[in-house]
Formats: sequence, structure tokens, C-alpha cells
Amino acid sequence: MAYINAAFRSSREYEVYFFLKKNHYVRVHYTPGKTDDKILTNLRLISSGFPSLAGAPFAEQGIDSAFDTEGKEAYVFSTKHCAYIDYAPGTTNDKILKGPTTIAEMFPVLKNTVFENGIDSAFRSIKGKEVYLFKGNKYTRIDYDSKQLIGNIRNITDGFTVLKGTVFESGIDACFASHEESEAYLFKGNQYVRIKYTPGSSNDTLLGDVRPILDGWPCLKDILSGN
Repeated sequence: MAYINAAFRSSREYEVYFFLKKNHYVRVHYTPGKTDDKILTNLRLISSGFPSLAGAPFAEQGIDSAFDTEGKEAYVFSTKHCAYIDYAPGTTNDKILKGPTTIAEMFPVLKNTVFENGIDSAFRSIKGKEVYLFKGNKYTRIDYDSKQLIGNIRNITDGFTVLKGTVFESGIDACFASHEESEAYLFKGNQYVRIKYTPGSSNDTLLGDVRPILDGWPCLKDILSGN
């Protein structure tokens, strides 16, 4: 079972949104390499914290994946649905900027690919307007502005060789780009890892061991221990 369903980095430094328990979320202040993270927004229904999404698949069925773009904006996904939102951090003044629509309509380049009917996880790259998308054991990079593919759809282990032999080689439940440059957090089941990634090459490295989420994110223990 996935402890974390989706995540995206906030425009506020070292803050992240975690979507979990199907249709809930928390906002967390995280500390790379340390364990003194803290919850900023307690567990809430997505429809309560993001009223613009109430009645849409994202609030009712939950958010499967998400990634941040410029300012206070992010793409959110639920099954084959997608929306571009102003998430208005720390408030309930969010609004939908584009959508809801299907992934294939928002990103036509993903039509007839493994990503058309759902995206497992995503994180923003440090290069331009690139983002990594993951589905099963596959991944690709796209430019979310021009809506074009960057390179081919590949196996995770081909592009992220450091993940060979880990739980992440067969898929990633959730991930987000850290506020530390070229770093990202990956989540799968009850495990997580922090990586240093290298866009366009496979020289990425693990920053520490693959660890239980409950050990590395103690502020989530009470929320997740019931899973």
C-alpha cells in the first residue's frame, strides 16, 4: 500500500504538500538530511484545503501525482484527469487556471502512451521547464510549457541506474523536487529515498539509504501508522 499518493514542492522554501489516505493532504516543512520536519497544515480533505477542486476527481478520488511549475502554480492528476491550478499556499484561495480535462488533451504528446490514462508520480527538473513523469517501471521527460517530449520513454533503471535493485526500479508512488538543487525525494510503499539527479545523464546518486518513511519523516507517524 502506498503511504504517500502524490506530492509537490511548494513555492515556500522547504515546504511540501503530501497527498495521502486517498483524498486527504498535509503541508509539511521538511529538513533535508535531518528528521526535524513538522506539519504546517494538519490532515485535511483535499476539498476543504483546495475548494476549487471540490466536486472534481482530484478531491473525491484523490490526487495520483502532481508537480510544481512557476510561482504558486502546479499540475495535479487523478486517473486520466488533469488540471493546472494556483494552489495559493497556506490559504484556501486556490483556483483552477486550466481544466479539468484529460491528460491527453492537456498534453497531446502523451496520447497513446503509458501516461495517457494516469501518471504515478512526477517531479520538476532543474532544467528549464522540464519535468520527469513516472508510470509503472517507465519514465519520460517533457517540457510542460511546449508540451513536447524530451527524449524517449525509457525504463526507470535505464535512466536512473542507481535505483537498480531498489523498490523503485519497478515504480514510484510519489516524488517531489527538493528545494536543494538537483535533489528529489522518491516514495514507494512504506519506503523513501533522497537522490541527487543529473538531467540528461545517468550519474545520479543516492543521498543516504532507502529508509522507512516513518523513520525519516517522524511528523507523519501518527497519520500513517494506521496504514
